[in-house]
Amino acid sequence: MDDKLQKIWAHVTTAFRQSGSHGLDHVMRVTRLCEIIGKSEHADMRVLIPAALFHDIARSREETHGIPHEEEGAVMAEAYLASIQYDASLIPEIAHTIRTHRYRSARKPETLEAQILSDADKLDAMGATGLARTFMQSGEQQRDIQDSLDHIDEKLLNLKDLMYTKSARDIAMIRHEVLVQFAESLREEMALTDRK
Repeated sequence: MDDKLQKIWAHVTTAFRQSGSHGLDHVMRVTRLCEIIGKSEHADMRVLIPAALFHDIARSREETHGIPHEEEGAVMAEAYLASIQYDASLIPEIAHTIRTHRYRSARKPETLEAQILSDADKLDAMGATGLARTFMQSGEQQRDIQDSLDHIDEKLLNLKDLMYTKSARDIAMIRHEVLVQFAESLREEMALTDRK
């Protein structure tokens, strides 16, 4: 890891004071997925990795102030990267990558790096990790098991068809099967509580 990436890593870790469904562990998994997919897809890692590290840095501000974290995170990344003299020609691309990573964003990723970050973020909502995060988030928001199952049905089971890159589609197929099997089992087990 070069000196500037080490500075970015150190800066980002200070923003995540507690774990959670969008905590530092999520950021690290998404960054690792970006490394894997980015290598396979021949992405510019000078854009992709800083964007991955910054992509959820403004989550707490969204929760407290209602500012979309992808917008605020891009602004925060631009300011920080400029302060460490990161290559100025790459900063607008990094900001675009952050701004367009979100599943429900109106903005669409227009570069390979932005597509990869969007894919990696969605992949971390799939498979066993995605299920664990779903139930963590339900606990954080005081929702019940049925709400979690609804989230799986309404969002997670649709993610495999929203991948931009072939590398992500390959990973998504495997993780999707985990979601399908779990959702089926959970529905069967929850049916035991149905009154007839």
